[in-house]
Amino acid sequence: MAGNGTVLVIDDEPVLQDVLGSLLTGDGFECLQATTAAAGMQILREEEVDVVLLDLMLPDRSGLDLLPDIKEFDPHVPVVVITAYSSVESAIEAMRRGAFHYVPKPFKNEEVLHLVHRAAERRALLVENVVLRSRLEGMGEIVGTSRRIEEVFELMRRAAPARSTILVVGESGTGKELVARAIHRLSPRGDGPFVPVHTTAIPADLLESTLFGHVKGAFTGAVSGRKGLFEAAHNGTLFLDEVGTISPETQTKLLRVIQEREIRRVGSVEAKGVDTRLVAATNTDLWQEVQDGNFREDLYYRLNVITIEMPPLRDRREDIPLLATHFLRKYSEENQREVEGFSSAVMDALSDYHWPGNVRELENAIERAVVLCRGDSVEVDELPQAVRGDPSSTQPTTVFPAQGLDFRGSVAEFQEHLIREALKRSGGVQRRAAGLLKLSPTTLNEMIHRLGIEPSDEG
Repeated sequence: MAGNGTVLVIDDEPVLQDVLGSLLTGDGFECLQATTAAAGMQILREEEVDVVLLDLMLPDRSGLDLLPDIKEFDPHVPVVVITAYSSVESAIEAMRRGAFHYVPKPFKNEEVLHLVHRAAERRALLVENVVLRSRLEGMGEIVGTSRRIEEVFELMRRAAPARSTILVVGESGTGKELVARAIHRLSPRGDGPFVPVHTTAIPADLLESTLFGHVKGAFTGAVSGRKGLFEAAHNGTLFLDEVGTISPETQTKLLRVIQEREIRRVGSVEAKGVDTRLVAATNTDLWQEVQDGNFREDLYYRLNVITIEMPPLRDRREDIPLLATHFLRKYSEENQREVEGFSSAVMDALSDYHWPGNVRELENAIERAVVLCRGDSVEVDELPQAVRGDPSSTQPTTVFPAQGLDFRGSVAEFQEHLIREALKRSGGVQRRAAGLLKLSPTTLNEMIHRLGIEPSDEG
């Protein structure tokens, strides 16, 4: 196969075959040729084809009729239809049936090459996604190939078959619930219920009855008995998000459920056995909560049998292009948009941004860009202001941990970020960077030395 891929041209006009053959091979493609629908399908069965150029007027069969057979044989091969100007309506119908695009005759060489390159890129992305899905089978929407995420996958695969309690830790937006869902899917309980509980969304005085159920008359308003979510997750998995926020009283009852594998509904003295696997998650330092007297130490050890740490996005930057492409496909389909990719400037901006909101922030940014996209690829001005590094965006985005943060350290970190950005934009010239920051060159130089920024770091 040639460097850019293999293109199959299905057209019965010898002159057009010669022109397209020379054009494509001259641009680095391998060109296969067929003059009938039957011959074209035979080549598809025998050769690896990346793009099909299909004439709608063939001697043995209509190209419109052939198109569904091509897509059924290889759903991932893009088909660019060739049509006369008078038959543009047929080309539009072909796109409704799954064609990638169309080119009218007589065509411009540059137009054909542009479409073929775009189609080949689409094919490469689709194939990459298929390969990735096969590697990540059962991992749901957790996407990545970085060393950090591969370590998470390996631990998930090893832990999933057991019944042991799992604690998933990580910053907000890193995908802790996705980990819990994937573990459930990979486990022998995969056909059973998966029940997520977001503890911060449930009032503290209702959480106990929500988890363990209650009997009629257990409290004001309990006009009938109701089973809790532990019972609802019987033979399945209960995902308890933000476990560090639950009250000491509920912690005690949760410990008993884990130890005894039975629950007592609020207001009842009868114990009821449950077979529910617990996956808990937190974005706080749970051991520090133990040290501070806010969390039971014995419950901590019961939850912390297996710990899976989801890395922040800034520590797995090599996954950003793959994640961005994944969300682009997802939201293009949801919004019925034909957005094919990103400009190089967009990918640079995505890779450079610090993503305090992690994967969730990236997903929101891509969804926004897809909705606002004016063409077939996302441009920088369609990204959120903070992501594109707009100098008018002076308000930093901050993730405020439940345990608080180091104010002075955070301010110094943001100062360093601004200085580095100004140096980058000014090509490393401190006087110009000082102008961007509205500082005197002397003040900027002092801050650079105080923060330990080497002149060679930027520019």
